[in-house]
Amino acid sequence: MFLLDYLLHRHDCRLKQTERARLIASLTAYHGPLTAADKATLTAPIESLVAAVHAGTTTPLSILRTYGKLALKAHARTNCLTEILLPSAQDWLAASGDKDGDGGGGEINLKGPLAGIPVSLKDTVVVGGYDATVGYSLFVGNNKSMGQRDGPMVRMLKDAGAVPYVKTNLPITLLSFESTNEVWGRCVNPHKEGYSPGGSTGGEAALLAMGGRIGIGSDVAGSVRVPAHWSGCYSIRCSTGRWPKAGIATSMPGQEGVPSVYSPMARTLGDLTYFTKVVLGEMRPWRYDYTVHPLPWRGEMEREFGDVGRKLRVGVLRTDGVVEPSPACKRALGMAEEALKRQGCEMVEMDGAPDMYEGLRLASLLLNADGCQMFESFRRFGEWNDPGASQLRKLAAMWTPVRYLYYLWVKYVQRDHVWAGLVRHWRAQSAFENWKLVSQREIYRARWFDWWIEQGLDIIIAPPNATPALPHDGMRYAVSSCGYTFLFNLVSLLDYSAGVLPVTHVDKALDKLPASFNVKKLNRVARGAYKHYDAAAMHGLPVGVQVVGRRLEEEKVLAVMKRLEDALGDDKYQLMGFDDLD
Repeated sequence: MFLLDYLLHRHDCRLKQTERARLIASLTAYHGPLTAADKATLTAPIESLVAAVHAGTTTPLSILRTYGKLALKAHARTNCLTEILLPSAQDWLAASGDKDGDGGGGEINLKGPLAGIPVSLKDTVVVGGYDATVGYSLFVGNNKSMGQRDGPMVRMLKDAGAVPYVKTNLPITLLSFESTNEVWGRCVNPHKEGYSPGGSTGGEAALLAMGGRIGIGSDVAGSVRVPAHWSGCYSIRCSTGRWPKAGIATSMPGQEGVPSVYSPMARTLGDLTYFTKVVLGEMRPWRYDYTVHPLPWRGEMEREFGDVGRKLRVGVLRTDGVVEPSPACKRALGMAEEALKRQGCEMVEMDGAPDMYEGLRLASLLLNADGCQMFESFRRFGEWNDPGASQLRKLAAMWTPVRYLYYLWVKYVQRDHVWAGLVRHWRAQSAFENWKLVSQREIYRARWFDWWIEQGLDIIIAPPNATPALPHDGMRYAVSSCGYTFLFNLVSLLDYSAGVLPVTHVDKALDKLPASFNVKKLNRVARGAYKHYDAAAMHGLPVGVQVVGRRLEEEKVLAVMKRLEDALGDDKYQLMGFDDLD
């Protein structure tokens, strides 16, 4: 039984990788160097591309071929792609009236507000006729059970005129800041060999950093924000109910303690804002997905907070109380703080904010209230597991008396109350225990609500993570170091809107640890985060800043991100170029 399971696993992994390699080799129209016309397309504002398609001066197929060519080059460097949709995309365009197409079937509205714009999708998004493996070999071939019908999000995108063209890599379990699985292999950071692009939407971030246009990912503990920070692109984590999420595959069906939300990512802030505005303002996503609130784009909020004459009251979150941000992340936060000060904004220290460690403890227990059983149930015998997720599963499966003894050892012998508090009840929760956690969640949410009102804050700025990108397999040690993003995902507790923009790069001279720094004196969570921090080795990796609004304030967050980027002036982050792709 176990042997057969393992053999099926190996067969399905080889099948998908062989299919992908053969398809890429056959796409001769998408090979070759990037031309001057390609580079003009890649750098043109999204509005101008849409206008050119509407006017008939640019064909959607020419745009598709440019982005398809770039995606294959990005994949060759980073292994960022899973399913290659390009042949189907050509067919969809042909069926939609693009005379240069050469197939049939499918429809894309080429008069829509995203006409001809290629959009990449996290592997979990359901596209008719394609697998959504979520990195598990058990899900290979699940397109047969899901049918030929696109999921609601893809139908909405096609109605807007967008062209889904590739799906992107992710971690098995979806609970990692890395993006590795045995079905598709390891996705790597485009800036530096040996480092992760982030996760779980890491393939998207790698592609966007190298020149992709628009992407869609999911976020439960930072999964669109950490990749943006680690790879150098832009993202916004929407509040629950603002962006469609029906018709997707997941590693944790039924998990509602900290529900995943789907959200947009982009190479530039202008593209991110345009795309979000179109979807929320013109596409009315609640017509496609019953979980979406009928809340159109609020231009008045965007204008109000985008006006530099409005002096913002900005909370500065310097630490989550668990892991101090690394020198590189502190420097990026300082750059953002100084830039906003130059606009006359008032900075507010967050010393009296509700305890973020309590939020991390609650969120971790709610997210894994099943004792990590669901994501483990899909893993075949012998299938590789993410080292961080594997650690979580082993702790949850520990015999209760042994876990208690381990807790006592950590708390009273090692004197590490942080790690002790996290592992104390790390197991499957009963329904009664889960209800109590939800009750605690509501009390905690109310404390944050009251505190924000008392402080009169407009926005919060914070590090997206304690460190820049970690080396591969670093999540074995840093799995619990996600407080900066996780706190703002606790659904029905905070559920805040939060965006990330790249600000700078790691500098080996400016960002090295002080000589007095002693990692052995840190709590276990912090030790895991700092185990691989090395400014010299990380030199050149991106570093971002997180901009946090309250629930359903996507317009405000994007407007403040624009103000911040403009205020950085000559210090604005420089995107990866295209010259070295050939």
